[in-house]
Amino acid sequence: MINVKNEKEIELIRESCRIVKETLDFVGKNIRAGMTTKQVDELVYRYIISCGAYPSCLGYEGYPASACVSVNEVVVHGIPSDRVIMDGDIVSVDITAQKNGFHGDACRTFLIGNVSEEKRKLVKVTEECFFKAIEGLQEGTPLYDIGYAVQTHAEANGYGVVRALVGHGIGREMHEDPSVPNYGKKGTGMRLKAGMTICIEPMINMGTYKVNIDRNDGWTVTTADGKPAAHYENTVLIKPDGVEILTL
Repeated sequence: MINVKNEKEIELIRESCRIVKETLDFVGKNIRAGMTTKQVDELVYRYIISCGAYPSCLGYEGYPASACVSVNEVVVHGIPSDRVIMDGDIVSVDITAQKNGFHGDACRTFLIGNVSEEKRKLVKVTEECFFKAIEGLQEGTPLYDIGYAVQTHAEANGYGVVRALVGHGIGREMHEDPSVPNYGKKGTGMRLKAGMTICIEPMINMGTYKVNIDRNDGWTVTTADGKPAAHYENTVLIKPDGVEILTL
């Protein structure tokens, strides 16, 4: 069921998204080589709590942390641990905050120290995929135009587009309808409605699009070929004549 938000609900989502954006800015200023991914998670927890909000991921279906911190070959859902972040790593930090009953969600991939040009390009193109996806996006746009734009740009650069995981609606629940794939046929899918809030989140692999899910923890998603992946996400409000990026 597609949940179209009213003005009051949008304002509450906007507040949660502001907290998410500020938290990621805070992480970006403090993340560095030598930290563990668990220390990054602690930064996220402290900041979100200080804003009077709660990290939505903590305890979600048993997830044990406040953030997903994914290094290099980890695509998404990296569980914070004693893994040390090294110079040259790329680290995706994906967070969701809940305040007043509504969620905001975003992810950034951070460059740590002396990152190779190959990895830098991957991160840059992944971010570009998001902005390609919102070009011309408005009420009435077919849903799969989003994935078509992401897929076209990523594959033009020789990258794999993850299919096993998708973006999603967001609001009172962290994950709502509709699913928002990063691939698809232009001109197909439901027509977007003004007042919808969705998370558009390109997950792009340097090599194959195929991924593996860790059988031991049930969360960690890695590239099937061990090559790096990048992730960029924002919560977006669909408007009659465009979009508003709520986490920027």
